[in-house]
Amino acid sequence: MLEESCESCESFVSDCHVRAAAELIRHTWDPVVLSALRLGPTRRSELLARVAGASDKVLTEALRRLQEHGLVVKARRAEQAPPLPGAVYQLSPLGESFANGPLAHLARWAADHQTELAGPA
Repeated sequence: MLEESCESCESFVSDCHVRAAAELIRHTWDPVVLSALRLGPTRRSELLARVAGASDKVLTEALRRLQEHGLVVKARRAEQAPPLPGAVYQLSPLGESFANGPLAHLARWAADHQTELAGPA
């Protein structure tokens, strides 16, 4: 099946599934936010602290994009078990499959090759 997907990418590069998946990590902070949410449902203020270096505006924009892609959902405290105060953000099932699958593999690959990726000193 992978071979079949790659063949269709050769014919229709602009419609390639890889391109659609890469769009999910195009923005610098989106994969960082997804990775931070792998730890479980999180209040916005805690998420901002976890994603060190991101401004409030950057986090807001990343959460909006990730919700639009269906990777993150905003839940009210009544929907949580046990209930958390205020709204929390969490990965959707699609977001979990992406964050724990291809994104986790990409992070592992980057860690394994950090020296080469850093370039010449």
